[in-house]
Amino acid sequence: MSKAGYEYLLAYKITVSIYDLTKQFCDKYIDPKSRTHDQMVQAARSGMQNIAEGHKHVSLKGYIYLTGIAMGSLEELLNDYLSYARQNNISILSATEAKTQIREIRAIWDIIRANPYLPNLPGFPNLPDSPYLAVNLMLTLVNQANYLIGKLNTSLQEKHMKEGGLTERLYRKRIEYRSRNN
Repeated sequence: MSKAGYEYLLAYKITVSIYDLTKQFCDKYIDPKSRTHDQMVQAARSGMQNIAEGHKHVSLKGYIYLTGIAMGSLEELLNDYLSYARQNNISILSATEAKTQIREIRAIWDIIRANPYLPNLPGFPNLPDSPYLAVNLMLTLVNQANYLIGKLNTSLQEKHMKEGGLTERLYRKRIEYRSRNN
């Protein structure tokens, strides 16, 4: 069974883990009746879904726009995790410290790299039991995702610059059609 092209992207695959783990985090640490719970889960979902929607968009301009929305949603999520850390006196690890202290980061990336696309049940590790490790795991993953989505956005912009957009492609096809039929 072939998969949609976006399902092979590292930027997409990491956002799947972010969505799943954000849901776990919010269910465990954020009041389920609060607006923050809903907002965090929706921001994580938006980070993932806008990549999928953008990839299926008919225009490259739309894809570029939606990857920007994905980054914005994840930036919102990042700020929510930073707020949680600040409000709960949780210190933030550097990227290097997080990679050495939080085993789930390596486990998630091992799964992502081992699969060309994620299976229906990728088997991501659960959120660490410690709020300190959980927040730092999520901060690391969101920063990694935004880096990858930023790279995707840049490559899409370069492609648009080289190849043009939908309007230009349609115009070229119309000119070709007219020249063949005259």
